[in-house]
Amino acid sequence: MPDLTKRAAVSLTKHGLDGREAAVYLVLDRSGSMGSFYKDGTMQYLGERALGLSRALDDDGKVPTVFFSSGIDGTTELDLNNYAGRIDHVHAQLGHMGTTNYAAAIQAVIDHYQASDTTAPGFVLFQTDGGPSNRSDAEKALIEAKKLPLFWSFVGFGDHVEYLRTVDNLPGKIDNTGFFHVPDPNSLSDDALYDGVTKQFGPYLAAAEAQGILR
Repeated sequence: MPDLTKRAAVSLTKHGLDGREAAVYLVLDRSGSMGSFYKDGTMQYLGERALGLSRALDDDGKVPTVFFSSGIDGTTELDLNNYAGRIDHVHAQLGHMGTTNYAAAIQAVIDHYQASDTTAPGFVLFQTDGGPSNRSDAEKALIEAKKLPLFWSFVGFGDHVEYLRTVDNLPGKIDNTGFFHVPDPNSLSDDALYDGVTKQFGPYLAAAEAQGILR
């Protein structure tokens, strides 16, 4: 974990984010097509990388984590004391893997963020391998979230993530999303992951501060 934290910090510095703080969230897709990514350890890998990012960026080094498919399948929190095998363990308890209800996952993060006492912006690492089961609901939720200091960094696994290329074009005065395509997670280095998910965060923060969304 110290090495991952260091690698995350290097990417943050590279993108002008040195010294910035954010509450890091992790959202994980549990739709039926995601089975192989859980079986081969990819999702556990991503959870550990999210924690490394949190330790470099977050004020408390904890990662509230949402598992979603047709709805919210479950939640947990990653921290330095429990991260080993945590994603695999929680996933194994959650049963049926359904569709991709982005809107439910987005709302779960919003609810948690609004209930927290943080004054930092939120950085949401949102992983999926496909488009939303209800596009209009997902877009409505993301547009509504533009009112809050929340940045949604979408990570698309595999080759069926065309929808994620459109999220930057949603109506509203601010672009609160980023997209990083990962065709093969097993070939992705830690440095490339951190660079890919954080590169659009700095421009978002500048825009959010200019518009009074973030103070």
